[in-house]
Amino acid sequence: MTDTDDPLNRIAYLGPAGTFTEQAAVLFAGEHAGSEFLPYPSITASAEAVARDEADVAIVPFENSLAGAVGETHDLIIHQLDLHIRNELIIPIEHCLIVAPDADTSEIGVIYSHPQALGQCQRYLNRRFPDVRTEATLSTAQAVARAVELGDHVAAIAPRRAAHLHDARILEFGIEDDHRNATRFVVLAHEDHKPTGDDSSTILFTTANRPGALLRVLQHFANADINLTRIESRPARERLGTYLFLIDCDGHRTDPALANALTRMEPDLQQLRIIGSYPKAPRN
Repeated sequence: MTDTDDPLNRIAYLGPAGTFTEQAAVLFAGEHAGSEFLPYPSITASAEAVARDEADVAIVPFENSLAGAVGETHDLIIHQLDLHIRNELIIPIEHCLIVAPDADTSEIGVIYSHPQALGQCQRYLNRRFPDVRTEATLSTAQAVARAVELGDHVAAIAPRRAAHLHDARILEFGIEDDHRNATRFVVLAHEDHKPTGDDSSTILFTTANRPGALLRVLQHFANADINLTRIESRPARERLGTYLFLIDCDGHRTDPALANALTRMEPDLQQLRIIGSYPKAPRN
């Protein structure tokens, strides 16, 4: 793996316009003049566009402070595509309840949104609409388009930009279950980022099947004074009870401390793959 300085102007993202992923794409594009935005109908489709060289990067949601890991993105990175994380972006998330401009809202019967958005507003939905059916859409923007198309007695959960783009009406602002709600997006590319001096790395590994293997692996990070900021286990898609581990840690893969720690833990590993090293995004 090598870092890249090539132009990254073709930006794939989960569309259509009005999604939080588009917001993250615009933020990333601020560093890359002349960017071309390429909306795709799903997270998988946007990442596959990079694999096919239709796009230079894909902006995909990685984890949310309320709903946790985005399983589709994790499975893409782990099992399907040989892509790397080259940047991360943290986007504050505000959800709104949105309806068609002239919709009859006296009795809402169904609420549309992306599954992540529905999960991030679960307490609100249980309190305000305990008997209302929810239906998943491929994106929050698609949910608004559906609500506008159907009109009466339906609503969508989406960002306010999606409402403005579809000339829809916002009934309530800030309906997320926690106003500290934020989503971490990652930028997928063929190569990761060069060192900046303030970096993070995402590492995938499986341990040898013997007692204490995971403990010894984690101890190598501690011995090198490397801070682990996240650890996630994912099914290995083999036999039941076998798992892969995805770790975020401080440092770049080329930093001597991290490189040496990874070398020392190899006897306890069956698989080791560096998903990417990238500049840390500001966290509030």
